[in-house]
Amino acid sequence: MTASREIHLVRRPKGMPVPADFAVVDVSVPPTGEGEVRVQTLIMSVDPYMRPRLNADQALNAPLLGGGIGRVVESRNPKFQEGQLVRQGVGFREVHVSDGKGLTPLNRDPALPLSVYMHALGGTGITAYGGLLEIGALKDGEQVVVSTAGGAVGSVVAQIAKIKGCHVVGLTGSDDKAAWLRDEAGLDAVINYKTQPLAEALKAATPKGIDVYFENVGGAQLDAALTRMNVRGRIPVCGMISTYNGGGEGVKNLFSLIYGRIRMEGFVATDFAHLNAAFMSDMTGWLKAGQIKYQETVLEGFERAPEGLIGLFEGRNTGKMLIHVSD
Repeated sequence: MTASREIHLVRRPKGMPVPADFAVVDVSVPPTGEGEVRVQTLIMSVDPYMRPRLNADQALNAPLLGGGIGRVVESRNPKFQEGQLVRQGVGFREVHVSDGKGLTPLNRDPALPLSVYMHALGGTGITAYGGLLEIGALKDGEQVVVSTAGGAVGSVVAQIAKIKGCHVVGLTGSDDKAAWLRDEAGLDAVINYKTQPLAEALKAATPKGIDVYFENVGGAQLDAALTRMNVRGRIPVCGMISTYNGGGEGVKNLFSLIYGRIRMEGFVATDFAHLNAAFMSDMTGWLKAGQIKYQETVLEGFERAPEGLIGLFEGRNTGKMLIHVSD
């Protein structure tokens, strides 16, 4: 038996999650059986989508649902070799034994850091790519606004739009993130919705209206964007983070959908499996060419996963929130 740890949800959060909602649990991992592999977790991903699951989908006293990258340290399964890197969706477990379900071999480009496979070349990247290009049906040179533009998804959306020759406006909640979006990511305009009057600032930044509004937030930001949408505009809905902890503001301008003939459509990353080959090729090329830049917030230590999840909703992350577990 091998000693390991798991992150469990031990009670349902009421509003914003707090540390007492979670527990780090010591467990024993059984020996690796025939057809099985033992995997050591290297990196874990913490994402906003995890919060709604805590209300019902996430079982109590069970490993927190989530994904990461691991290394096969023992294999009795011919499909996996010892030392092989794998993407894993087996929950927050430090070490685990698997029959191969939930594991996908990861073919890493040696010119890129492993961590990018957790964001730009991972779930947040394909979410941005498919959400903007397929659901948003982006055309070169259009007018684009991105909420949570400093986040792992939003920053990639904004930069893909710039690659496609669009006029891009980002919404964010801090001056530091705004500066990075302007100076590093190259956005045309950035609005700090916490310090600027949102509706007025958005109107000034979008003199030609909005063709695509990439939605991560909801509430007041959606309300302001609706009034600036062009006829036949598109709103890909990736998230509604302002409502995840039970708060949020009502939206008053949904009538704009009618007269503007605006399409608003939700989606999830798994909708875009058919785009994966094109995505991996395009994104690898953009990263290596320096056309896609990124930021990471990396917390050291498996036990800090709850801190990372809570930190997302307190705005303590810059770019992608990751938990470094092992080298």
